[in-house]
Amino acid sequence: MDLHRNGTNDSCPSSCGPLTDYCIPDYVLKPDSEPVIVDNAPSCPVVVFINSRSGGQLGSGLIKTYRELLNEAQVFDLSEEAPDKVLHRLYCNFEKLKSNGDLLAIQIQKSLRLIVAGGDGTASWLLGVVSDLKLSHPPPVATVPLGTGNNLPFSFGWGKRNPATDQAAVKSFLGQVKGAREMNIDSWHIIMRMRIPQEGPCDPIAPLDLPHSLHAFHRVSDCDSLNEGYHTFRGGFWNYFSMGMDAQVSYEFHSERKRNPEKFKNQLTNQSTYAKLGLKQGWFAASLTHPSSRNIAQLAKVKIMKRPGGLWEELKIPRSIRSIICLNLPSFSGGLNPWGTPGTRKVQDRDLTAPYVDDGLIEVVGFRDAWHGLVLLAPNGHGTRLAQAHRIRFEFHKGAAEHTFMRIDGEPWKQPLPKEDDTVVVEISHLRQVAMLANDPCKSKSVNDPSSPSCHGHDDDESNSLEDEDEWEDGRKKFGAAATFKIPDEVDIAHLS
Repeated sequence: MDLHRNGTNDSCPSSCGPLTDYCIPDYVLKPDSEPVIVDNAPSCPVVVFINSRSGGQLGSGLIKTYRELLNEAQVFDLSEEAPDKVLHRLYCNFEKLKSNGDLLAIQIQKSLRLIVAGGDGTASWLLGVVSDLKLSHPPPVATVPLGTGNNLPFSFGWGKRNPATDQAAVKSFLGQVKGAREMNIDSWHIIMRMRIPQEGPCDPIAPLDLPHSLHAFHRVSDCDSLNEGYHTFRGGFWNYFSMGMDAQVSYEFHSERKRNPEKFKNQLTNQSTYAKLGLKQGWFAASLTHPSSRNIAQLAKVKIMKRPGGLWEELKIPRSIRSIICLNLPSFSGGLNPWGTPGTRKVQDRDLTAPYVDDGLIEVVGFRDAWHGLVLLAPNGHGTRLAQAHRIRFEFHKGAAEHTFMRIDGEPWKQPLPKEDDTVVVEISHLRQVAMLANDPCKSKSVNDPSSPSCHGHDDDESNSLEDEDEWEDGRKKFGAAATFKIPDEVDIAHLS
């Protein structure tokens, strides 16, 4: 089909050659550009986002290669321009061009795919933006592994090793993106409420101590006696929320990387440092080196809601559990699967299922110590399966400890716990879905895949997950792309592992 417009032909550089399948003309990307004449719409138009500070020098190398092969204007350095601004500008221009009857713009919008290169934190940032912008036709996302854990790319068949940056490697990857299939993935909303300290700054946690996807969003009015003096944060994740020993090791790793960034330029070195920190902190002999007050059952009361609109019920946590993970994907800590695949008896006796990524349920797994975590290396190894839930709530009261450690999609923080007779509450709930691009072999499983086992009649009504009326409703509408996923200027995105 010929797609004609008036103007000069300055769309994609002639050097693209066979890569015209992926190129987008300037006038679609830049609202003020001159229109062009294009014979055929690209079959797989892509917009590429790269964290130039990820993977040592790999991010910068990838930007150079992608810009050599594609239109430079469709390749964005996340250290220079945030994805929400890019996508907002692009989709506003799509609507303008479509209103003028531009067939090329219509075709490009319909078949557009996004590529994000960075760590799990970078990928989560882009997914949050796509989710919150509520686009009329949201594009699916492919992930390039440039971080340390790379759980998101690994879960969807893109590997976990940092890639090569030469033209042949990039061309091969683009070919895989073109042939990839779409798969929905659940997104999870997290909201945290705590009392503002009587002394010190108003914000209970310094901005740089929180993960980029968790932000203050609401200060209650002085006339609200129920919530007076509380501060609320919200955010979102796609892979996992964890608390306890694994989050503490991650926190020490990130702290060390901030102090000595020059030592963290290589994926293998990063993984080795991570393992050494686990040994140094004594998690292989946790019962001897860590007080029982750090155990999850001592720190928090845990409640779950198994299905939308269901009742809250208390979840009994074994006293030996020192780490708890709320897991959405079948990949944790660089490819391990803490949930595994429950056998027939477990499915029948405990109403457990395989870990689907689009069933509206999150898997809750516990670990006793680092030795317990090593069982994941064995065939059919898994952690202590605690529950599957549509929502989960942690309530922390005074007395057990002064703080604990938490982590969202690879981004850890040190969480202060109550000192007075008040409560810190963390609640996780299903929000909506975004589309990923899956490459073979793909670890993630969908309930809509005919080859997947039945999910026992679970029917997650998307509207129900957003309409449960309770005290948290105001904070559960969205992640907040304009704020939640807007990384502050002072945050170095090199630390989005």
